[in-house]
Amino acid sequence: MSEKYNDPKLKIFALNSNKPLAQRIADEVGVDLGKTSVDRFSDGEIRINIEESIRGCHVYVIQSTSAPVNDNLMELLIMVDALRRASAETINVVIPYYGYARQDRKARSREPITAKLVANMLETAGITRVVALDLHAAQIQGFFDVPVDHLMGAPLLADYFINHGLDEDAVVVSPDHGGVTRARAWQNS
Repeated sequence: MSEKYNDPKLKIFALNSNKPLAQRIADEVGVDLGKTSVDRFSDGEIRINIEESIRGCHVYVIQSTSAPVNDNLMELLIMVDALRRASAETINVVIPYYGYARQDRKARSREPITAKLVANMLETAGITRVVALDLHAAQIQGFFDVPVDHLMGAPLLADYFINHGLDEDAVVVSPDHGGVTRARAWQNS
């Protein structure tokens, strides 16, 4: 673990999708994970309680919107609303996997652009910044009116393969058309 970071205004919270990742990030930064509880009411609705003061704090919430997509998305939206109502100075969401990202354009008439809808919901809830990893398409950054940091994992993965001698016979493939650009970037890393 790193030395303790001495800024009491920095808080990192984990929800249910990425607790181990959030713990590793907090350990690396040198802060304790924020205290929160995520429960359910008897009818299945999500209930979140922030168990410490965050007034005036710079808060980071680690949460993928991966399967179960709708549950994880609602957890994130409810947490952001709770943080805003508890007077957080900034609310930064770290989204390792951005659900609904494949619906980033209209391919046919009467289709939604759900990646934009998710961006709108997050902004309405009160986010001030997004940190996203390997978005399905870079254009999703433009769906937000708050700053977006789009981090790419390909260089790290390429370094790992090279440093472990796994690059000689490696084959880079894409699971779909949208991933071709990322696959090419990884190939050229």
